[in-house]
Amino acid sequence: MITNRPSSLDSLPLEPPVFPLIPAAAAAESSSTALDVWSLVFDADIIVQFVLLVLVAMSIGCWAIIGSKALQLRSASRESASFLDVFWRSKRLDAVYEQAGRFGRSPVAEVFKAGYQELAKATASGQKEDAIDNLVRTLRRAALNESTLLERYVSFLATTGSTAPFIGLFGTVWGILRAFQKLGTAGQATIQVVGPDIAHALIATAVGLVAAIPAVMAYNTFLARIRVLNAEMDNFSADFLNIVKRHLK
Repeated sequence: MITNRPSSLDSLPLEPPVFPLIPAAAAAESSSTALDVWSLVFDADIIVQFVLLVLVAMSIGCWAIIGSKALQLRSASRESASFLDVFWRSKRLDAVYEQAGRFGRSPVAEVFKAGYQELAKATASGQKEDAIDNLVRTLRRAALNESTLLERYVSFLATTGSTAPFIGLFGTVWGILRAFQKLGTAGQATIQVVGPDIAHALIATAVGLVAAIPAVMAYNTFLARIRVLNAEMDNFSADFLNIVKRHLK
């Protein structure tokens, strides 16, 4: 007698297995608990918010100085090179003086104009004996004025680079103090209790570093370029004095 045995295919379930799905509300809740920098800023303590406001203001001021100073130094270097080319190609100082007005952003050209005007006064009055001494003082004064203009607002970059990390550290210390205060009142050492205040504290340090690092880099770069321009003014003043001494003898 032949019996029909059920095959392995007949033993399989007809309905596919049902896998549990993550509810949409749970997914939205998990995404809302993600780290949000802006929520950390707005939920922070008033002291931490004040520290962040000071650091942001310092950073904005630094970037404004960086942009304007970069344009100023680039124009000064470019126009100084062009003026020196015109100066050494010309054979008369009055011809150079007529063209010096085209290089208004060149500190070397400004030094030359101050020296030429002093030389013209000395030759017009006939006091050639004191002309060299007066010319030396005029060139030194003009170079000092131009160096002061080049260094204007650069000290703010150094101040930001040196103080911004400490201001951010103050916000960090304040946030950690509040975290320990909440920990003492709550009586439980859970991350839900101290986590937000620690996050507020750390973001103050991060903003301080973001403000300080570009300021220090820009300060060192600008200082090196200003030193080059100061050296060009000193070298030009020495060459100009030598030319005037040869003509006055």
